[in-house]
Amino acid sequence: MAAAASSSSSLYDVLGIPVSADGNEIKAAYRRLARTCHPDVVATNQKEMSANEFIKIHAAYSTLSDPHKRANYDRALFVVRKRPVSSFSSSSLSSEPMGSMSRFSGNFTTRNWETDQCW
Repeated sequence: MAAAASSSSSLYDVLGIPVSADGNEIKAAYRRLARTCHPDVVATNQKEMSANEFIKIHAAYSTLSDPHKRANYDRALFVVRKRPVSSFSSSSLSSEPMGSMSRFSGNFTTRNWETDQCW
């Protein structure tokens, strides 16, 4: 179970469910893992390791069981998986200086609702 709850895996991997799992499957996986990993259930010498695993399992469940949190997580997971390995394309590796390859002009400002209001 420690391998499934590593920090490099997705929340779906932590619970051992597919990305297409519905709410009932998420709840069933959480309950199954809670029965085996909860610190109150394991042997005394494994409580600390079990507590860390259970915290990861509970965090995964709380995120995936809430539709809004899950949608945000899925969007972030999709962006991470679709991000290119390199930010340079083969055409951008010309003899141009690095400054001209920048994607940002540096002349932008961030806006928030206070700056958007007409006072």
